[in-house]
Amino acid sequence: MAAHIGLIGLAVMGENLVLNMASKGFTVAVFNRTMGKVGRFISGRGADKNIIGCHSIEQLCESLARPRKIMMLIKAGEAVDDVIEHLVPLLDKGDIIIDGGNSRYPDTVRRCSYVESNGLYYIGVGVSGGEEGALLGPSIMPGGSEAAWPLVKPIFQRIAAKTDKGEACCEWVGNDGAGHFVKMVHNGIEYGDMQMICESYQIMRDGLGLSNEAMHHVFKQWNKGVLDSYLIEITANILGYKDSNGEAVIDNILDAAGQKGTGKWTAVTALDFGQPATLTGEAVFARCLSALKNERIEAAKQLSGPELSYEGDTTAFIDDLQQALYASKIVSYAQGYQLLRASAIEYGWHLNYGQIAQMWRGGCIIRSVFLDDIKLAFDTNPELVNLMLDTFFKGAIETAQAAWRRVIIQSVKLGVPMPAMAAALAYYDGYRTERLPANLLQAQRDYFGAHTYERLDKPRGEFFHTNWTGRGGTTSASTYLA
Repeated sequence: MAAHIGLIGLAVMGENLVLNMASKGFTVAVFNRTMGKVGRFISGRGADKNIIGCHSIEQLCESLARPRKIMMLIKAGEAVDDVIEHLVPLLDKGDIIIDGGNSRYPDTVRRCSYVESNGLYYIGVGVSGGEEGALLGPSIMPGGSEAAWPLVKPIFQRIAAKTDKGEACCEWVGNDGAGHFVKMVHNGIEYGDMQMICESYQIMRDGLGLSNEAMHHVFKQWNKGVLDSYLIEITANILGYKDSNGEAVIDNILDAAGQKGTGKWTAVTALDFGQPATLTGEAVFARCLSALKNERIEAAKQLSGPELSYEGDTTAFIDDLQQALYASKIVSYAQGYQLLRASAIEYGWHLNYGQIAQMWRGGCIIRSVFLDDIKLAFDTNPELVNLMLDTFFKGAIETAQAAWRRVIIQSVKLGVPMPAMAAALAYYDGYRTERLPANLLQAQRDYFGAHTYERLDKPRGEFFHTNWTGRGGTTSASTYLA
């Protein structure tokens, strides 16, 4: 029997996605560059399932029903291009190459154009949910050659996570690199969410002096309300987990964070598009700072800070912290959606923002009940410029902001860093300010570099230069907007 789909790459995600497909009734042909891995998989987890082990890419192609669908789950970068080059001569017009890895979206734009020029279809798929999601149902974000979507839709939507209403957390996103762009922004939001949870943990641990057990119960309680989410759930589980010796594992983990680059890509892309994705940026920099472990050990011996302990009402502060985290989370998603909107303008993608929230509602790392409210906001107003301007979220921030400010003030007093949550508040205050001090900044730029400025009493797009010192001429430099 010919296989419904082929998959190249049997690492953690690939292996589990194959098992997911097989469990849904699909026959899958598999290949891995390290041949022994194919045999071990077929005789191990893949035994007695609708899985065909292949020992070459040629054999994989021969095993597939037409139009052939081949999905790569391999390391992003040059390896993807190498496999595409190997596949193109082996395939026929209308066959489909699918990249399910964490590829950079510009690479997907380029590859889509190249593969289509050879008469084939190309799909760049963002897949989120980790090992468990891949096995039981991930969030799937496909983009690329739209004509290929009806051919893969039955498979993708069958294996994807489902919302509480039974909706598949998988829909077509847009042309060329749209799917991988949406996945990149998902990961950027994920970075922010994780950092803000860590900041909440640190101020409870170091500021309030709470035990792991106490914090376990706090996060467990938070997971029953507006913060109900996968990341809050696993945080509660982590804080309550003990090894065979009865010791909390969390206390023995080195505080130096790793990263694979998708958060950095989001921050850099935001800078390229002139979008203030400050939470993702702060989250990436917080990981970079954590990696300077040896320097921090030495600095801790030399640099002083406040030696204070919290003397207020601990229960009241924890309630404030919950509100602060919720408000900051709203800002994080607002920034992420601003970046999505900017990309849609840049690339001509017709993104359905409510549908994206639905795709993130289940299976993925940032899944939460909060996304239902985001979907409703964009379903109600697809042209919503900023999530904070939606009636529901505007009211939520208004309710939370006094507590939010108290938490940030207290963190400064205690000397406990909260870079992401403080950045969220700064963004909120900046966004709601009609007149920022950038007029002075423009004057400074014009003073030292003749970079010109616009005037309040003149139409936008007209630029002026002042001879501030009397020694300058009338020549001005060119100007641009970030």
